[in-house]
Amino acid sequence: MKKRYDYVIVGGGSAGSALANRLSADGTSTVLVLEAGRSDFIIDPLIHMPGALMFPSGNPLYDWAYQTDPEPHMGGRRVAHARGKVLGGSSSINGMIFQRGNPGDYEKWASNPGMEHWDYAHCLPYFKRMETTIAGADAWRGGSGPLKLERGPATSPLFQAFLEATEQAGYTRTDDVNGYRQEGFAPFDRNVYRGSRWSASRAYLRPIRDRKNLDIVTLAMVTGLRWQGDRVTGVDFVRARRRHHSVEAGEVILCGGAFNTPQLLQLSGIGDPETLRAAGVTPRVDLPGVGQNLQDHLEVYLQHVSLQPVSIQPWLKMWKAPYIGAEWLFANKGVGATNHFEAGGFIRTNDEVAYPNLMFHFLPIAVRYDGTASAGDHGYQVHIGPMNSDVVGRLKIRSADPFQHPSILFNYLSTERDRKEWVEVVRAARHILAQPAFWPFDGGESSPGIEAQSDEQILDWVAKDAETALHPSCSAKMGTDEMSVVDPTTMGVHGVPGLRVVDASVFPSITNGNIYAPVMMVAEKAADLIAGNTPLAPDPAPVYRANAGMPLFPEGDPRNEAWNARHDIPSAAAAMAAAQKGQA
Repeated sequence: MKKRYDYVIVGGGSAGSALANRLSADGTSTVLVLEAGRSDFIIDPLIHMPGALMFPSGNPLYDWAYQTDPEPHMGGRRVAHARGKVLGGSSSINGMIFQRGNPGDYEKWASNPGMEHWDYAHCLPYFKRMETTIAGADAWRGGSGPLKLERGPATSPLFQAFLEATEQAGYTRTDDVNGYRQEGFAPFDRNVYRGSRWSASRAYLRPIRDRKNLDIVTLAMVTGLRWQGDRVTGVDFVRARRRHHSVEAGEVILCGGAFNTPQLLQLSGIGDPETLRAAGVTPRVDLPGVGQNLQDHLEVYLQHVSLQPVSIQPWLKMWKAPYIGAEWLFANKGVGATNHFEAGGFIRTNDEVAYPNLMFHFLPIAVRYDGTASAGDHGYQVHIGPMNSDVVGRLKIRSADPFQHPSILFNYLSTERDRKEWVEVVRAARHILAQPAFWPFDGGESSPGIEAQSDEQILDWVAKDAETALHPSCSAKMGTDEMSVVDPTTMGVHGVPGLRVVDASVFPSITNGNIYAPVMMVAEKAADLIAGNTPLAPDPAPVYRANAGMPLFPEGDPRNEAWNARHDIPSAAAAMAAAQKGQA
């Protein structure tokens, strides 16, 4: 390890892996990656075998095991949040579902002041650059990027029943939820290739680990930023919680994610002064948005008993584990070679939304994400929850100790709109699972059970049973307003030369779907902004818009005018004036 680097990347997770690859590609810029977790050893089946995805969660060798504060609208219970504690970050332990989000998500971003170059047309070239879509490249999908993406086969009887039931329920099929049309149902892309997890580390770091201008140090917990005047000039870190080190940097890039990045900013004196003083930290830079605007997706599992022995339930028996492992290790196939989230889709639960607000993940088994509370017999389930909730939370440090987890509160179920959409998504899922395609299999709803019928009963169940979908984001958002933290044109922290942020925390608002793909897109785009490369030209590929004239934001929000102007949609006032003129 050198004494000084051009770039020090704090966090070897999803974004950090991509940045390390792109910023060291010139062969001259020196790059150091500091990862607080351990290496993602290629011999570790709990990382690389897709079917083992449930085992790293809660395991301190893989998971930081965050918890929220007692959530006031969920009976005061704490919600566990797994975050990857290993190279590749959460991409090394997640469910491997690859969803870009809806084009409307990026139009929302671009409607914020200063964010004009983060619309879908400007983001699409970076999505394409990072992908190798095994199903085939086209106008919307990439074919030569580091991330290899297989599409789920979804050929089992239960998957076929699910896809048929969606059509019987009145919904449409789509060729590719990441392509022209997100709305509808289809087999899902997964970051799985030839039976193995294709994490950000495996895609971006492993092929370049021998670059002479790149160093990767694991078990290195960054404890603070180094300063010279108002400029960040390096970091302090501890290896294995014992040996203290410092390193100088031309630029420090925080890639710790929606929890660790705002925590480190606050520990370093960047944030709301009152919050910092309460934790025993001397304020340096007044940025009240640090740790605010925190967003996530909450989800429940709607479960049914299967009358036929066609689920993957028998494979959960422990005595079968050696066979599953051997089949995966020596043949790259079998139940261990898939993440089992092979199909799903997106719908609108009401006519008041501009694009889908509900995502379905179908699973041919009834089991919780962490492998607990199995139905015992054959079953199936859908994972559901609102995708565009208006709920926001916050994160703040409890003390100046970098090893103490911060105080995290999402405020789940705290708004009227969120509670309304929760009732809608449960009823929409029940409608699909009640279709004739499922009749040969349906042995009845096991969770929540038919007794949960009224709006109040459904919301009570959600409050008691819901889990995070593990999509924390938006806690150090890009923008130019007073609550923004990051400059969207440079990824620099406002008022702090030498410091940038690139991870899910910079999202202005959460995207519609799993957030791994958007994080990787942000990292790809940020790499060009940081390196001073000419950004990729916007791609005008057309996309499906069900309600193009529908406002993206609540009525009266001035950002609707920006959205209308970008798409030549007349404002409500202009439309009224035109109508009156026509009547005259």
